[in-house]
Amino acid sequence: MSVKIDTAMVLAAGLGMRMRPLTLDRPKALVEVGGKTLIDHMLDRLEAAGIRRAVVNVHAFADKLEAHLAKRSGAMQIVISDERDMLRETGGGIKHARSLLGDGPIVVTNIDSVWIEHGAPAISSLINAFDPARMDALLMLTRTETAMGFDGPGDAFMGADKALTFRLQAPGAATAPYAYIGVHVTKLDAISAWPQAAFSLVPLWLEKAKAGRIRGHVLDGQWMHVGDPAARDEAEALLAEQATT
Repeated sequence: MSVKIDTAMVLAAGLGMRMRPLTLDRPKALVEVGGKTLIDHMLDRLEAAGIRRAVVNVHAFADKLEAHLAKRSGAMQIVISDERDMLRETGGGIKHARSLLGDGPIVVTNIDSVWIEHGAPAISSLINAFDPARMDALLMLTRTETAMGFDGPGDAFMGADKALTFRLQAPGAATAPYAYIGVHVTKLDAISAWPQAAFSLVPLWLEKAKAGRIRGHVLDGQWMHVGDPAARDEAEALLAEQATT
């Protein structure tokens, strides 16, 4: 049974070190791919999926990112979660913004994922597949062999019921067939209760996976991880190719 989700957290506070020199004068969120900033790629996807309130955390070049977001038009409200004082990582960033996010499940996104959809809109499909009775989080995944800009060993194995086991939980597993692409739906209770101010979501996911409460949802499309200048150029070339076909 799915629930209505109209709020998102966009994690945009990273330093963007791997994206240098493109991030010497701007946050990674404002790096352009195909004539559009990374954060606008994501915000446009969220708005198309019915998200009406997006909370964006800021740190590096925060003033530039805030000024850019203030110029966006459309029905979606943009709210800033200020992390100028310190970086809080993924889980800590959500916890810091907790009072801005409401009480229901939310969509959480990174800003370095761009994709071409082959089927139904990806974020809408993810939201529709989230069942709060069976899941604490639902992660959008892609198969590692089709990922662009990604050279990691993969993150997860997915069972027949779409329950995830992470590679870190599988002794001796050098690789895993699925990679997390930086978009998920989550409940907020466990994140809010985490004791540290700055923390990654990974330990929480490992804990929830043991209880069978983390599920996967595979993207029907081509994912591009825009993590460095070379990956940006590769993604830009593919988007340009798609625009001419």
